[in-house]
Amino acid sequence: MSSVFSPTRHKWSADQFEKLGQAGVLGEDARVELINGEMIEMAPIGSRHASAVNTLSMLLARAVGESAIVSTQNPLRLSEDSEPQPDLMLLAPKPDRYRAALPRPQDVLLLIEVADTTVAYDRGTKLPLYARQGVPEVWLIDLDGKRLEVYREPGAGGYGRSLDLGAGDSISPAALPAVALPLRDILA
Repeated sequence: MSSVFSPTRHKWSADQFEKLGQAGVLGEDARVELINGEMIEMAPIGSRHASAVNTLSMLLARAVGESAIVSTQNPLRLSEDSEPQPDLMLLAPKPDRYRAALPRPQDVLLLIEVADTTVAYDRGTKLPLYARQGVPEVWLIDLDGKRLEVYREPGAGGYGRSLDLGAGDSISPAALPAVALPLRDILA
């Protein structure tokens, strides 16, 4: 009688994941994030993606001033087993600028993912995770489709509201309605 081997996946906690980085096991330039306890290799950043992130970072920093912290490609402690690295976040201001601890979902005013090759993964895996953890607003920038998908009203089953916008539109984060961004600068 032979037995069949069934491999077991090792799930990582966010604390273990951070310790791997601190110990140098994950190099400073490692492009990995923790999603539902699994280390996921992130897609390489191409020039279109980098340009969109740089443009957004500049526009947001100018527009929000001291009313939010613009965080670019930094980790977010979503839960005990998920620590993604969104392209951009607008975070609630804190005196220590998140030195003592990574931001959590309740600190996020807006989260932005820029996608050229990762649209399906961002929509199918990351958006539901962000919604379950209560991230209030997510923008998914589809560079190939030249559109912005806006997701609001998070819940266990996903986001309750969504909008699709194009290059001729402008958008304001729900938490900062006075901040208006023309999408032509981002989607061009």
